[in-house]
Amino acid sequence: MLMLMWRKSPLFWTFFLFLFFATSSLAKHRVRNVYDHSAWTECQAEPVAQLYNGGILRTKFPIYQPVKDINGDMVDSPTLSLENLSQGSIYSFSSWVRVKNVNSALVTATVKPDNKYAKCIGSVIAKKGCWSFLKGGFLWDSTSNSSEIDFQERKRSVTIHVVDKNGLRVPGAAVKLSQISTDFPIGTMISRTILGNLPYQEWFLKRFKATVFENELKWYKTEPLPGQFNYTVVDQMMKFVRKNKLIARGHNMFWDDPVYVQDWLENMTAPQLQRAMKSRIKSVMSKYRNEFFHWDVNNELLHFDFYEKKLGPKATLDMFKSMQREDPLATLFLNEYNIVERCDSKANVDRYIDTFKELKKGGVKVAGIGLESHFSAPNPAFMRAVLDKLATLKLPIWLTEVDVSSMYGQEEQAVFLEQILREAFSHPSVNGIMLWTARSPGGCYQTCLTDDKFQNLPTGDVIDQLLLNEWTTGTKRGKTNEFGSYNFRGFLGEFKVSILYNRTIVNSTFSLVHGVDTKHITIHV
Repeated sequence: MLMLMWRKSPLFWTFFLFLFFATSSLAKHRVRNVYDHSAWTECQAEPVAQLYNGGILRTKFPIYQPVKDINGDMVDSPTLSLENLSQGSIYSFSSWVRVKNVNSALVTATVKPDNKYAKCIGSVIAKKGCWSFLKGGFLWDSTSNSSEIDFQERKRSVTIHVVDKNGLRVPGAAVKLSQISTDFPIGTMISRTILGNLPYQEWFLKRFKATVFENELKWYKTEPLPGQFNYTVVDQMMKFVRKNKLIARGHNMFWDDPVYVQDWLENMTAPQLQRAMKSRIKSVMSKYRNEFFHWDVNNELLHFDFYEKKLGPKATLDMFKSMQREDPLATLFLNEYNIVERCDSKANVDRYIDTFKELKKGGVKVAGIGLESHFSAPNPAFMRAVLDKLATLKLPIWLTEVDVSSMYGQEEQAVFLEQILREAFSHPSVNGIMLWTARSPGGCYQTCLTDDKFQNLPTGDVIDQLLLNEWTTGTKRGKTNEFGSYNFRGFLGEFKVSILYNRTIVNSTFSLVHGVDTKHITIHV
């Protein structure tokens, strides 16, 4: 049996709950995913119609039991008992919540299996006078791999027509096609340790076309003392990026965590700090203009507030404005942790969305959503629900620093990493993934993909299985049918195709972008 509870600060409230059995990883046959990505981030005058027609559980009358809220105080919470749950299955839920005696409050939903601790599975900042949408879920038996996920959003059907110079169809022509690149970038972080390390470079380049630098671009590295700029290592790493036709994220311009702020900045007056920040922006963006395809502007601003304490509540807004003035084409991101990883009272999906709206109201363009994704044991259903709410912003979503805590063994890390990657890749609003797995002589931050000789660990095997096998179309061979056509379904991206007919070979390329219709390609021989 499992207890489903709602925890909150002491206040009166009302709610409606809908629970849905989403999918099972233990199914013997493939079942098309019927998960509903609908989400609402604006408070509603009345609750919107329930998902799944109410699902397997719908109630307005739960049992109230005393539990500890997020502050440790005892409060009466609505509680529901769930029985006969299926192992390895994802359960999704949604709830409409309205608070009565305060203007707003953080409401969290938790699950508590028998004789185990309660775990948060969803949260919302509920408001007075209107209904707020809470969405979440849980994976029953978290060591199971939720494999029944639909990747149809990443693929499209193609028909290649082969015709001769007179426009007549050519049946029986030999067709060979291969995918050159995919349109879903997956990369990993590198550090200076890759420079001159040929085995490391060979391993990296076989798998990745995207990267981000660990610390080398951060302010405390490029200007350790006032006015003493040092881009030597960054320049060397950018040569590696350019030489190998990689794309790189800019991480980061500023970091709100005071631990990573240079000592010489801490005692500055506000005007002095503003001048130093302006110099930082101008120095970096003029030197590497248009080189980084994303920029994390003020890292982890929901958890920390060094610049806000020094410069006021509009500090981040001014950073965005200054960077946009310096380079209007720069793609500027928010970047934060504990948005998809777990419940966090400081940094939750509603606070993230509110921050985006405040910046937009201030006149700046936030062009992307950065989710650091430093996981312990992942909750795919919670992750999916958060992504649904973020998708309402209609912006590119990136998982920017994916890893799994080193508290787990290698095999368990691999299981969890695969869950995270599959969940992200299957979500239609996620545009890319960056891993946080650079190899250094002392190991890795949390997750290594290889040993020190660049032989795959179990986590590396997961990467190879997904990137090199499952998530690419690979090479296909066949012949045109009686209508002179060849049909296939492939992952989105760039393709090379060769046609052999009457001892003549014709080569061509084409791009496969998102679309629900079949893409038609005509090749003349």
